[in-house]
Amino acid sequence: MGEQNLQAMMDGETSIVDRFYRNHPKTALNIFGVMMPVDAVRAEFTTWRDEQQSWRKGVALHDQSYHMHNLRVRGKDALALFSHLGVNSFATFRPGAAKQFVACSPEGYVIGDAILYYLDDEDFLLVGNPASTDWVQYHAETGDFDVQADLDPVWALNKDKRRLVYRYQVEGPNAYTLLEELNGGPLPEIKFFRSATISIAGHEVHAMRHSMGGVPGLELSGPWDERRDVKTALVQAGKKHGLRQIGSLGYFSTVIESGWWAVPFSAVYTSPQLRGYREWLSDRSASARMSLGGSFYSPDPEDYYATPWDLNYGHIVKFDHDFIGRAALEKLADQPHRKKVTLLWHPDDFVQVFQRLVQDGPTALHIDLPVAATGRLHYDKVLDGDGNHVGFGTYPAYSYNERAMMSLGSIDEALAVPGTELTLIWGEDGGGTRSGGIVEPHEQISIRVTVAPSPISDTAREYRARSTAELTGEPMA
Repeated sequence: MGEQNLQAMMDGETSIVDRFYRNHPKTALNIFGVMMPVDAVRAEFTTWRDEQQSWRKGVALHDQSYHMHNLRVRGKDALALFSHLGVNSFATFRPGAAKQFVACSPEGYVIGDAILYYLDDEDFLLVGNPASTDWVQYHAETGDFDVQADLDPVWALNKDKRRLVYRYQVEGPNAYTLLEELNGGPLPEIKFFRSATISIAGHEVHAMRHSMGGVPGLELSGPWDERRDVKTALVQAGKKHGLRQIGSLGYFSTVIESGWWAVPFSAVYTSPQLRGYREWLSDRSASARMSLGGSFYSPDPEDYYATPWDLNYGHIVKFDHDFIGRAALEKLADQPHRKKVTLLWHPDDFVQVFQRLVQDGPTALHIDLPVAATGRLHYDKVLDGDGNHVGFGTYPAYSYNERAMMSLGSIDEALAVPGTELTLIWGEDGGGTRSGGIVEPHEQISIRVTVAPSPISDTAREYRARSTAELTGEPMA
């Protein structure tokens, strides 16, 4: 069968949700690791436990050169295009700055988010999940905007096997000391989501203040052909500063510590106004090939959708410009929302999953460490004391830094108080049958969870508060 568009594919399905379950990968490593070449980014360089500790105790070097789409948008209407699509304010956006770009459907549900770099006049770069870059590229190609959009796709889809730029994240308590040494002097003052130029191995390097693990650090980028020189210099000079290269297992576990809901269920499958977009997307697009796991199941995709407030993006929404979804968001602004939290698993219940492996009777769904997600989209049911569904858990992962198994949660705001005890249901709806036999038969079990702040660490929360204060000009709370 030849390539179809997403809409045609959906017309042949009872539910896109069921298709996402059938897209089930075998392990978390398959979900994430295949995006990166194993010779450049291994699953582990030392051990994932050692690597996790590096962003708290030394220096972590994340290689982000391979697993994200880069969409370059240039032209006199480039800013107008992003303003038309983003819930963010663009009133003070200037070259040299970046922001977390958030796009919503006409109904006010999140389609995706990504990092938007304002490179120069009429020149922007959007970096992140294909759900966001596809949405922008569609409007660039079909809308009334004088722009040119060029896609540099993730490594797995990149025919040239060559990226627009390399991208490294260097972070941790010793990161600035290392970078000053390589720069040959003090670093320029760089505010959050702002950029400057530094020198490494004789090369000019673009440095933006950003963080994966919620700790101080810089994102470094430059021409693709200079990547090896820069990385070699970082690794060699970093030895005495406790630098660890981060493999794919450790890299994707940063999500639980930084509190970032990296891939929400994109709200593009049901809106009548988005039929043209679904017809533009192929059945090979990320929106068609997502995988789904977890204990929550509904045949209706809308039951997985989230508003910006549900993901703690409410502060990003600004009604100072017209954009897709504005009218719906204005109505939703004063409605009850869910709130993003960390859900700490009870140690006894966590261990119970492994105990079942050495006992007679049904096993529980196996937990891969450190990332236990069973789909690119992972949604677990979270219940209150009366058994009512009050939200979701996602990104189940273990943190060696916190010595805890956790999920990132989005729960009813009234229950989002640290110390609140809830129940997370672990195991797939249907006991593995929905994934076509890829997941072993198991039974769902209850995991006691306790609500904690997101991000979970004091360091990450303080860093985020300080960074937000720099962006808004408001004092830290």
